[in-house]
Amino acid sequence: MNPVTGLALGRIAIGIGALVSPDLAAKLFQLDAKGNPQLPYMTRMFASREIALGALTLMSSGSARRRLVAFGIAVDASDAFAGVTSVTSGSVSKPVGAFLTLPALGAVAAGAAGLFERSAG
Repeated sequence: MNPVTGLALGRIAIGIGALVSPDLAAKLFQLDAKGNPQLPYMTRMFASREIALGALTLMSSGSARRRLVAFGIAVDASDAFAGVTSVTSGSVSKPVGAFLTLPALGAVAAGAAGLFERSAG
């Protein structure tokens, strides 16, 4: 499967899960939903972004798709930055920060691979 398609489908799946059950998503991401009653709201905002970006990427082609993939790389890099800064601020432990940061970096790599595959092909 093309890395861009896989990444887009993954975004949609994660987004749907987080939208439907933000408490479960928080638990899977090792975040404290009980200690932060606003977390379900933020999780649903994240979910909506992931669903929209994944769906738009799947529906697009050509230069529009490449721009969406580049936008996704920027979003995922920002998510990785958020993971790192959450550790440095002390809001999450190092293991949780790594758990949050590494998938975002993986998504950056998948998006970059997809862009490279498109331009090489």
